[in-house]
Amino acid sequence: MTVDRILPTPEAYDLIDLATDLADRELAGRADDFENRGEFPREVLRTLGRSGLLGLPYPEEYGGAGQPYEVYLQVLEVLASRWVTVAEAISVHTLSCYPVAAYGSDELRKALLPDMLGGELLGAYCLSEPQGGSDAAALTTRAVRDGEDWVVDGTKAWITHAHSADFYNIFCRTGGPGASGISCLLADRGTAGIEPLAAERTMGMRGSPVAQIAFDDVRVPGDRLVGAEGGGFTIAMTALDSGRLGIAACAVGLAQSALDFATSYAKERTQFGRPIIDFQGLGFMLADMATRVSAARALTLAAARLRDAGRPYSIEAAKAKLFATDMAMRVTTDAVQVLGGYGYVADYPVERYMREAKVLQIVEGTNQIQRVVISRALAKS
Repeated sequence: MTVDRILPTPEAYDLIDLATDLADRELAGRADDFENRGEFPREVLRTLGRSGLLGLPYPEEYGGAGQPYEVYLQVLEVLASRWVTVAEAISVHTLSCYPVAAYGSDELRKALLPDMLGGELLGAYCLSEPQGGSDAAALTTRAVRDGEDWVVDGTKAWITHAHSADFYNIFCRTGGPGASGISCLLADRGTAGIEPLAAERTMGMRGSPVAQIAFDDVRVPGDRLVGAEGGGFTIAMTALDSGRLGIAACAVGLAQSALDFATSYAKERTQFGRPIIDFQGLGFMLADMATRVSAARALTLAAARLRDAGRPYSIEAAKAKLFATDMAMRVTTDAVQVLGGYGYVADYPVERYMREAKVLQIVEGTNQIQRVVISRALAKS
């Protein structure tokens, strides 16, 4: 089904057309193969980067496209509707570029952002740890001064692009306990002591393996401190506000794809002499699915427009991530049900969509954490 979009500029419509064309040519036909093999599509990311789709919300002076977040998210949604692994990879990469773009020195921006935003350098965001994901302020990876350098020791967990990244944002403890003791360091791929461990055996999105990364006496130059010493937790949380909108957009795109496939199937599949979409039980299920997708899209874009206007949007981002990813889990599950037994086999894509939707409820802050964020805001209002 074609989504009727309202975009702010003619250029934005051109970007959606470009994203649709690239998604159809470069993504749709490759998803099953890469997912089945558990192989990360690094060259696909380079192609999208060279087409300008990896730096959409960042300034043009550094190689970005200077697009509003509402446009970037709708491009992400289009890509997710063809292959959510790639869209999630772009969302994580966009998140990984944020610390340098928003808090880095002029020297770091000039040296690194053009290749970051062009897709030549792929990023990883190293915040979670084996013993703590939701309680990020309690992280234990530590960095200590040694002359002009920092030396990092610890382990990070659930890292997207662990084996493929060219740079790592390392959130580590440089001071005392709590949020105020955390800083952000930027390390290059190939730095001695950085060791990505075996990839996790995940339920879905196998084309983007995640893994733990061990940091053993990793020496990071002093000029790779991003932002102020002790300012890392603020950087991490601010970045996640934007990252949650990216995941929400991925959820909308994935759910749209599941809805479209289930609807087409229900039009063609006949039982008792007529298409099954004509039976109220299934027709109403599809109507609810369509309504949920539209509602999640509207909530996500409303939060993005607040961000674009320079207004507070953190709580609305939490709502969007919560609602959109719960919606995607429900819609993909219902899509499997529409197909019946065929929905449960790998010959049809809805089985994969359902497995992929699950992780969106977990990444960038679990949906339980989103409820904590929202409820605390209500308590203060």
